[in-house]
Amino acid sequence: MRRGWYPQPFTLPHQGNICRAAVQAMEKAGIGCGFMKEVGVKVWLVFAGCFCAGLLLFALLYNGFGISQPAAVPQQAQGAISQVAAAVSPSVVGISNFRQQGDVYDQISVESTASGVIIDAEGHIVTNHHVIQGADRITVTLADGVEKEARLIGADPHTDLALIKIPGDGQLTPIAFGDSEQLAVGQQVLAIGNPLGMRFARSVTAGIVSGLNRLLATEDGRPFRLIQTDAAINPGNSGGALVTLDGQLIGINTVKIAAAGFEGMGFAIPSNQVQEVVEQLKHHGRVIRPVLGIRMLGEINGELARHFNLPSPSGVVVEPLPDGPAAKAGIKAYDIIISIDNEDVGTSLELQEKIASRKAGQTVEVKLLRLVGGDVAQAQIMTVPVILQES
Repeated sequence: MRRGWYPQPFTLPHQGNICRAAVQAMEKAGIGCGFMKEVGVKVWLVFAGCFCAGLLLFALLYNGFGISQPAAVPQQAQGAISQVAAAVSPSVVGISNFRQQGDVYDQISVESTASGVIIDAEGHIVTNHHVIQGADRITVTLADGVEKEARLIGADPHTDLALIKIPGDGQLTPIAFGDSEQLAVGQQVLAIGNPLGMRFARSVTAGIVSGLNRLLATEDGRPFRLIQTDAAINPGNSGGALVTLDGQLIGINTVKIAAAGFEGMGFAIPSNQVQEVVEQLKHHGRVIRPVLGIRMLGEINGELARHFNLPSPSGVVVEPLPDGPAAKAGIKAYDIIISIDNEDVGTSLELQEKIASRKAGQTVEVKLLRLVGGDVAQAQIMTVPVILQES
């Protein structure tokens, strides 16, 4: 081997000629190739190869091929978030709930704060029912710091929505509604609200839509479908806005579930449902819902289906309420409802959702299975028209 010969060097971006630099450095230290014996040359080549491999590994990790370097948010996305936040934030307000506590001799005023969203130029603001619940007085703090008295238009505990109003002076910035039915899992969204009070007014957090139609039950057991997001929703964010990168409202933030060991899950009421509830609150001050007039006794599971020799484990066992629409239509105790308007009913939640999607005064076709003496062989399958009543 002749002096000055090196293996073909390689180059990495921003690193230079690594092998040649390594070898030259070692030659300067007196470890030249010319005076080595053949065995020394072999040892030298092994050492140089290991040294170069180490430098290569360091270079790869340094240049971001390792897992330790987080991915940067694209500059374009950062700009979009900033623009949307600036455009939408004036539509998000602070809401203060003042209520009296204590006895008649020692009363104190207790204040709690949360968020709301301006939805029209007339001064209507949507928020959560639990935000204004029990309030003796409600005030709204606008983006410019101006505080105004608000009056309650209506509230709906079932959807946790409430509508309040402040005087419209032509200076309000209403938000634009989006279509929550067009949302997709993974779509980027922003949550805007007032976490921990007005001290952190109109805070913006970014995330994605983690899930759609997440079914939760309310305190009265009714089904409730929500948007799930990983955007941070903290105390005080309730009633705030969940918006797309187009700046459109697609949800009202309502609840956060947190447990030890994993990140909290935020939920929002879909904008399409918000609009439906708001219209009823504007006109009636409450939400008028249809009722079938039944008590649900249980669902047909696999065990019951086998016991009664039923064709499938689906359907809801019901009992009519006295003088209710179901009783008036002839539905009896222990009848099994299997469909509404030819739409199969498998569970209690499905039955409630199908009734909730109708209107009071509407006639629905209830298909049911009536066992005679507990014997499916003598069961009667019938369809009963029922006129739904107001709740």
